[in-house]
Amino acid sequence: MDKSRMKKPRHTKEYVDGVNEFLKFACENCPTDSSICCPCRKCGLRMMFMPSMVFDHLISYGISQGYTIWHAHGERKGEASYHAIGAQNNNEQINEGSSGMTTMLHDVFPMFDPEIVEGTGPEIRVEVGEAGVQYENRQDSNERVNKFYNMLKDADEPLYEGCTKHTKFSAIVRLWNIKCLGGLSNSIFTELLEFVNELLPPGASLPKNTYEAKKYMNELGLGYEKILVCPNGCMLFWKDNENLETCVVCGASKWKQKESMDESSKKGKRSPAKILRWFPLKPRLQRLFMSSKTSSQMKWHAIGRTNDGVLRHPADGLAWKTFDSQHDEFASDPRNVRLGLSADGFNSFGNMSISYSTWPVMLVPYNLPPWMCMKRSTFMLSLIIPGPSSPSMNIDVYLEPLISELKELWEIGAPTYDVCSREIFTMRAALMWTINDFPAYGDLSGWSTKGRLACPCCMGNTRSRWLKHGKKFSYMGHRRFLPINHKWRMMARTFDGTREIDPPPTMPTPDEILEQLDDERCNDRTNRKRNRVVGSTTVKEHSWKKRSIFFSLPYWKDNLLRHNLDVMHIEKNCGG
Repeated sequence: MDKSRMKKPRHTKEYVDGVNEFLKFACENCPTDSSICCPCRKCGLRMMFMPSMVFDHLISYGISQGYTIWHAHGERKGEASYHAIGAQNNNEQINEGSSGMTTMLHDVFPMFDPEIVEGTGPEIRVEVGEAGVQYENRQDSNERVNKFYNMLKDADEPLYEGCTKHTKFSAIVRLWNIKCLGGLSNSIFTELLEFVNELLPPGASLPKNTYEAKKYMNELGLGYEKILVCPNGCMLFWKDNENLETCVVCGASKWKQKESMDESSKKGKRSPAKILRWFPLKPRLQRLFMSSKTSSQMKWHAIGRTNDGVLRHPADGLAWKTFDSQHDEFASDPRNVRLGLSADGFNSFGNMSISYSTWPVMLVPYNLPPWMCMKRSTFMLSLIIPGPSSPSMNIDVYLEPLISELKELWEIGAPTYDVCSREIFTMRAALMWTINDFPAYGDLSGWSTKGRLACPCCMGNTRSRWLKHGKKFSYMGHRRFLPINHKWRMMARTFDGTREIDPPPTMPTPDEILEQLDDERCNDRTNRKRNRVVGSTTVKEHSWKKRSIFFSLPYWKDNLLRHNLDVMHIEKNCGG
């Protein structure tokens, strides 16, 4: 066939004749009673339509550039058969694996499809990398386009001649998945690759070691950054402080100090004392909209949810609705992301006799339906805070990169390609909740969850009693939250020997809390007295240890704090 007709302008007769010849070829090599894979610039071999619909797409959008061998429609090159999405042949196993990998590559790199993104102009295309979405001139992206098509070729070609189950790309992805899920070290994975290469026949091209495999997989993006930390957790050597050698707070060096430093060791490579691993949030949220499997689900909370007043999803709750009423612009686009943050420590070595605590910080996108957002595959690892001890109140230091990114996503947003609507929109994100146990709650919020005023609901009105023989505090006064005429209020002998006549404690207003946080002594851990006088007013007794970094979020203290206090008062969950 003369395929040069498909390169003619779409309004010419030569192009229309070429489309008709293509459809005739595709129908002869595919079942006549089924749909065929659409190779237009919009679909990019990812959608199946009837031939008449494929004709309309090819006339409207044109055929994908680079699709010169019609492998998805039955054409063969030499003795090797190239399969893609929708191609039906005798080897269904390689077809299934190849089509899945091809779909994944198109989802990861939609900007490299020949389609020009709507609204960006004829010479501009969207580029999505580890730093997020960027706009780039088409001529400057040739190198990355070539890499993408090389990976696309690897996803179509068999691993070796005669292989019917795996391609080069699927084999590397499968092996890398085994390494990650099994926790294999780099040295063990290198030995595994060497052994697999010995078993394969000549002509197979698998990576020889872990370095080559990691370099190949890095082309898919979603890496992480290493940030050096003061060994005492005082500061990050990040941004303006990146080139500093010592901590400005405690004076400790950011490098490990060896006991004996001779001349040879001084000339060698120095090892950091502590490393914070940061996984940028922006590209991970963008991937949710770039994937055809999750893009439509990111609007489920607004479109697919059953709104009948039953609490099945956080979107049915009062906090979500109050936040929407206070931020109309944010709520107007259902694609804007609502996040929950969870943090806690665990022993990474699995040995309880070793005192070591590593703190992962996870994010959950609540736009997704419940059966998706609670799956492990949708959890987003944001930070890995190193040990050996808990960060305690210094956790704010490690949260700086995440909070900085959340501020940017709220105030500016990030241009994101939506594969469903085939357009670029400005994605914004808001952190709605934090999820943690009681000790971690104290580290994140700044309110001390120990001692006489441990209850974060009652705050200064907490009723506690020191047990002389138990050597600990006991928290009382729960009957205050019962209705005023409840019979349990008068049952003195059944409880602590007293009748309860007091009303529920009054929740402090956001202004009162901010006034308490302005206390110069709230960060002084040696201070035992919580009362101080400011003019003619007295700041109520409190247990704040610090002003949490979450209060730096523009919407946190003005909206979420006020609403959370109201919700805690309504739910009457004082004292657990």
